[in-house]
Amino acid sequence: MAVKKEKVAELVKKYGGSEKNTGSTQVQIALLTEQINALSLHLKAHQKDFHAKRGLMVLVGQRKGLLTYLERNDRAAYVALIESLNLRK
Repeated sequence: MAVKKEKVAELVKKYGGSEKNTGSTQVQIALLTEQINALSLHLKAHQKDFHAKRGLMVLVGQRKGLLTYLERNDRAAYVALIESLNLRK
């Protein structure tokens, strides 16, 4: 499920600090979380969509890797981000 341009711009500005900072770890995690939430809603309505389920697992794996990287390199930013995004860790 694609995320709208307005939502992407909002997340980049909120977690990246500026509109141009799209590559920071926090922005990437926020964007993946938005995609994961959208796919989760889709899968609640379409339980047998196995292609979407696999895509969801790929996104979750990518987010987990980025969260591990962030936790290792900047613990304070990691804690703030998981509280902001309401993630369990």
